[in-house]
Amino acid sequence: MESCPSIKNILLLDSEGKRIAVKYFSDDWPTLSAKLAFEKSVFTKTQKTNARTEAEIVMFDGYIVVYKFIQDLHFFVSGGDDENELILATVLQGFFDAIGLLLRNNVDKRTALENLDLILLCIDEIVDGGIILETDASVITRKVAAHGVDGAAPLSEQTLTQALAMARDHLARSLLK
Repeated sequence: MESCPSIKNILLLDSEGKRIAVKYFSDDWPTLSAKLAFEKSVFTKTQKTNARTEAEIVMFDGYIVVYKFIQDLHFFVSGGDDENELILATVLQGFFDAIGLLLRNNVDKRTALENLDLILLCIDEIVDGGIILETDASVITRKVAAHGVDGAAPLSEQTLTQALAMARDHLARSLLK
């Protein structure tokens, strides 16, 4: 397990450093306040850089952080100080490209918030428990889309948006009877 590359967290923050979608795969930050402090520190350290054309890498508090910006969204992937930067950059690029595909290249804060369920599914398809599952954006997008179209999925496996849409449809049908 030690030789297997692992991810500490994936962060998607807005242009003010506030959370859009975050997922931690490590107990390095045991409390919410520790996580928020890390996010604020990383954002503050990187906000003045120009990571719009390609990913940037920074060593921060004993972690390697790879990041990239698009419009008003900031994408971050963190790993331990012994992780391979290229692997972290590949995970970031897969996440970045998959979000672009899922949001049909309309990648901004408003669209991201409207499609938060897809973004969270995307993170789940990329990393599970810190272990990298997939980095190919088209494969990630296909898997997320398969989850999105399957309205017959059990309620426990549905996203909040799917469950609400199904409830709305049932309510509409019962009112029309």
